[in-house]
Amino acid sequence: MRLSLKGRIALIILAGALLTVMAVLATAYHSLVDDFEQQLSQRQTEETVRAAEQVEQALTLRMNALESVSAQLSDGLTLNTTTRLTTKMERQRNLRRFFPDGLVVLDSDGTAIAESILVPGRLGTNYADRAHFRQLFETRQSVISHPVIGRTTGAPLISFLSPILSDDGDLLGVLSGVINLAQTSILPEQRLAEALRDGVIFKILDTDNLVYVYNGADLSTELQPLPSPRENPLVDAALSGFGAGVTEQGAGQRLVFASTHLQQLGWIFVRAVPYEQAIAPAKAFFLHFAGISVLIGGALALVAFWLAWTAMRPLESMTRQIRVMATQARNNQPLPETGVSEVARLARAFNRLTAERKALSEIKDDFVAVVSHELRTPLTSINGALKLIQSGATGALPEKTGQLTTLALRNGERLQIIINDLLDFNKLSTGKMALTPVLSSVAELVDDAVSGNEPMAAAYRVQLRRQVASSLRARVDPLRLRQILNNLISNAIKYSPSGGWVTVRADRVKQDRLRITVSDQGLGIPGEFRNRLFERFAQAENGTMRASQGTGLGLTICKELVDLMQGQIGYYNSDGAHLWVELPLMAPGGALTTLAR
Repeated sequence: MRLSLKGRIALIILAGALLTVMAVLATAYHSLVDDFEQQLSQRQTEETVRAAEQVEQALTLRMNALESVSAQLSDGLTLNTTTRLTTKMERQRNLRRFFPDGLVVLDSDGTAIAESILVPGRLGTNYADRAHFRQLFETRQSVISHPVIGRTTGAPLISFLSPILSDDGDLLGVLSGVINLAQTSILPEQRLAEALRDGVIFKILDTDNLVYVYNGADLSTELQPLPSPRENPLVDAALSGFGAGVTEQGAGQRLVFASTHLQQLGWIFVRAVPYEQAIAPAKAFFLHFAGISVLIGGALALVAFWLAWTAMRPLESMTRQIRVMATQARNNQPLPETGVSEVARLARAFNRLTAERKALSEIKDDFVAVVSHELRTPLTSINGALKLIQSGATGALPEKTGQLTTLALRNGERLQIIINDLLDFNKLSTGKMALTPVLSSVAELVDDAVSGNEPMAAAYRVQLRRQVASSLRARVDPLRLRQILNNLISNAIKYSPSGGWVTVRADRVKQDRLRITVSDQGLGIPGEFRNRLFERFAQAENGTMRASQGTGLGLTICKELVDLMQGQIGYYNSDGAHLWVELPLMAPGGALTTLAR
């Protein structure tokens, strides 16, 4: 007894029990992840501390050098003269590499009286109101300022202050060294480069000025402002005071971060790595451990998979057949009524629907054929009579009557074209279209098609030209190739601008292929219409294009005829639309055959 689809689904659910085992393993996995996360957070903390220590060491080195010079700027009782101060600062060449932006001597009131590098407006400026100067005046000890914006330079500066004291400890003046952060870096560049190479996010934030000292990408000479709150979760986490943790970075990305605050400058060092990178070792270990567990349930999983696959196989077959029927209107192949009972019943129901669809399609085809034939006969007579009347066979016509007769004849001919298109399409759809190829001059066929479309081109004020070698011959069905050319040329005329050209070109491509290209100078085929160009009843109208008139079957019939001739049809846009037809160039000595489908 074969199991029903429900029974097989039950077995598949049984196989899902293996996932429960995996869920138990996941508990162990989360424990591993937590351990690795803590270890990684600790490592990030250590790295940020080391980076902060390197900056602190650089600051201490500069301050020690500054203090050694400040002791030389007095005689123990009074401050040296301005000239002597300037001379001594100019001799401190080794100190210049620490303070490339210059040294400044200020008097005991905080007014600049001498400088090693001339900065317009700096001498005579009083800095006693600055917080780091007030701190020095109160403590008589060296001070390193937080980054400030220079009053005269407008640049972000770090100011190093060393007091110049008398032998009695009185404040005689202040020696200041300045670093312009826009030009001189005191950051641990090697450590930052290693972080960048390893894919680690490393940022340094100035909490006083709310700018990036280092933005994590490059050592920019321009300090960038920090993002607004809630714009960058990593920056928000660092400024919130949390020393380490996990934060969301957006787009589902998580970061394990750690931060260290350098109080001396008011800087925060932030280092972070993607969460996936943090748990990669845990994943590797877990996968190894889980693999052993999976092997235990492997046999059961294989059995469940086989049962599910055999249950779904008929449905897959049915799905493929339905897709084929959806794309090929004439494909009515019945589905096999096999498989479990539910699938077999579904197949029977679908086959019944297919049979009804086939019957309706045949009725529709017969109706179109009969109606088209019945309409064509009287319409031919009507058009013939209108032509006789218009030609004056019945006598001269009044002007208004002539205009109405012309209008009636034009619409009658249009209706006849529509009926012919419907008949041709019906023959092609039912496989009743037959082709009779004969050895023909391609130049003559193109000339006939161009000449036949001259009146239409004149009405649209479009000029036609041909580029065909007179010696080019091919074995084709002249009637159907002329029909293809008429469709392509008339379409090109409709979509060409007034005064434009439509060109028909025929060439031999390769050794055994003929390509005919019809080109216009219009706007080209719209992008949204390209996939539907050869579909039935499809017409394009875009922007300033003139709306085409007809059934929308012209290019569909062309494609069907070209396929029947074992050729290809396509297009490309280049200063207008270029539709091409490529057909086999049969050998002149080949036997005549009738092609039918």
